[in-house]
Amino acid sequence: MSAPPWSRELLAKSDLITPMAIRVAATLRLSDHMAAGTVTAEALAEATDADPSALRRLLDHLVTAGLYRPLPGGGYEPTPLGAMLRGDVEGSGRDWLGLDGPTGRGELAFLRLLDAVRAGRPVYASLHGRDFWEDVEAEPALAEAFAARMAASMRWVLPALLAQGEWQGVRHVVDVGGGSGALLAAVVAAVPGARGTLVDLERPAAAAGPEFAAAGLEDRCRAVVGSFFDPLPADADVYLLANVLLNWPDEQATAILRRCAEAVAEGGRVMVVEGLLDVQTDQTDLDLRMLVYLGGQMRTSAGLSALAAGAGLSLRRVVGLGPVRSLAEFTPS
Repeated sequence: MSAPPWSRELLAKSDLITPMAIRVAATLRLSDHMAAGTVTAEALAEATDADPSALRRLLDHLVTAGLYRPLPGGGYEPTPLGAMLRGDVEGSGRDWLGLDGPTGRGELAFLRLLDAVRAGRPVYASLHGRDFWEDVEAEPALAEAFAARMAASMRWVLPALLAQGEWQGVRHVVDVGGGSGALLAAVVAAVPGARGTLVDLERPAAAAGPEFAAAGLEDRCRAVVGSFFDPLPADADVYLLANVLLNWPDEQATAILRRCAEAVAEGGRVMVVEGLLDVQTDQTDLDLRMLVYLGGQMRTSAGLSALAAGAGLSLRRVVGLGPVRSLAEFTPS
């Protein structure tokens, strides 16, 4: 049944069928299997433990959607767009879209967006039985995938951060909630004579050691197991919060900033690296993700400055680091 003219744009913007079909293709690794020579619906169903008839119907819809095309002798192959679901393609979207990864599991919680909007609270646990952080930490594969995703997201920002961060004379950087350690390793490697301390929970802190060793920085970087709600290693020149504060409601975000303010050396700085809604104006979707997954939120420069003031910090400057991140820098009041 065709849509009436007034509703076509609304339907195109609200369609759940095609996005879910693409996510199922990513989860089943269909483009990877096709690249390896498994191309018929029957063979793909056997390789993915799927029903052959149902899988064929999925594939036929993804032909309509432009991800696959039929082969003359039967079977399917990816279009250039479908090839972006292969894991070995640069810029692949497979692990972001797969329903068995941390982001895909989080996206499923959008089925309960109405509940989140009505209550103003995250709904991830109502779908998965645990809140987001508990879920990720309970499953090593999810934790590893999440750490890899966060490290990849910062890779695009790193050149601008190194260029704009005013690192001259910095002796000690504490990366608060630093995950895999990739960001801290890159910063320390670029700042002659600097040393780094990563503070995070047990699993990411353990993973950071090999990252530092691989970068040849084991004598300049260390990982400390701890929470950013507890006292931090003291007297560093820079306390770096990359993609941390947006994960938390105002009260907890202020508490994290207060721990940084308590620890920073005289003349030191607190550097917050994340998207700001008055700079990265197209990230309203990420703001909704923070609500649904975690109960956090993206903030404007003014909103972040107000939180920091409550923690004893004053905004020094805001610098855009490209389309997805900004640097907001604070000093003790």
